[in-house]
Amino acid sequence: MSVTLSDARVVTPDGVHDGWLTIEDGRITHIGRGQAPRDGLDLGGRTVVPGFVDIHTHGGAGGSFPDGDPETAAAAAALHLSRGSTTLMASLVTAAPDTLARAASALADLCEQGLLAGIHFEGPYIARSRCGAHEPTLLREPDVAEFRALVKAGRGHVRMLTIAPELPNALDVIRDAAAEGVAAALGHSDATYEQTIEGIDAGATVATHLYNAMPPLGHRAPGPIAALLQDERVTVELINDGVHVHPAMLRLAMHAAGAGRTALVTDAMAATGMGDGRYPLGPMTVDVVDGVARLASDAPGGGPIAGSTLTMDVAFRRTVREAGRSPVDAALMASLTPARVLGLDGEIGSITVGKYADLVVLDDDLRVGGVMKRGAWVRHP
Repeated sequence: MSVTLSDARVVTPDGVHDGWLTIEDGRITHIGRGQAPRDGLDLGGRTVVPGFVDIHTHGGAGGSFPDGDPETAAAAAALHLSRGSTTLMASLVTAAPDTLARAASALADLCEQGLLAGIHFEGPYIARSRCGAHEPTLLREPDVAEFRALVKAGRGHVRMLTIAPELPNALDVIRDAAAEGVAAALGHSDATYEQTIEGIDAGATVATHLYNAMPPLGHRAPGPIAALLQDERVTVELINDGVHVHPAMLRLAMHAAGAGRTALVTDAMAATGMGDGRYPLGPMTVDVVDGVARLASDAPGGGPIAGSTLTMDVAFRRTVREAGRSPVDAALMASLTPARVLGLDGEIGSITVGKYADLVVLDDDLRVGGVMKRGAWVRHP
């Protein structure tokens, strides 16, 4: 099957080009410039970007990945796909070992069906002082044997583990994760600058939602943020929803790490695509008010931030409109850089001849008009 998309603004890693694309058998076979063949689908000058790759997502459409329910997890994946996330990793939260193992096994089925790209354990090896929306009584010291059991439960689909490097045995688990092909992500941590460097030296390659759930930058005690931004071995996640991080700090991180080391993520939870209300996040209860998710609390303003209701199309648009980055940079941060974290950048993440035709069509306001996965329309423009 051959498809040609004509009269498009095509965003590739080397620029934005007026032209056209040809797709055959689910892959991009030609990227042309200028006038396209007459039989192509005319996109009317709309912008085509690579499908978004979200490596940190807890759910959506009312479903929560930590529940491990295949039906609601599939609904969450479908919601994010409709917003342009053609590759999605399911993130779990701190829970008892058997609960995590059951959820990982259930989500592995969806990975094998192609609905999910992997499983991310956010916890349980995180700092109590920075646990955020994680149940503190379920936190525990890193344990290599337990970690290996969780990886086994995921049947080869565990792709990332968030861990605090200052905890006892954390460096051993980070080394084991690297050996297992699982990206160790530093986060929910009270680590010093030096402890963070030790974690990176042990094999950590990702910063879980930079700035959030970690000590702030200090000019005498730089903490983990400085270490993570400066080290070329680390990809930093950023939640660009206008709530988690001030725009000035987003711009600072994007400038310091560059588009090649910055991965936009949603940290989305069950309320994404839904209305305000009360939703689960693992064993925790979250109240969503005006689209902002916080742990249920009687305190004024609610409890700590508990994920987001963000989708990647909004993160992309905000990165161009509010952060002032080019569509090329935004595409790198929303697609190619996170694809590298997953080791999938040879197949997805950019509009490149030979890669899968995972594409998003955006209108002049950078809103989603069409979504294609593996050459088939999920949402027709």
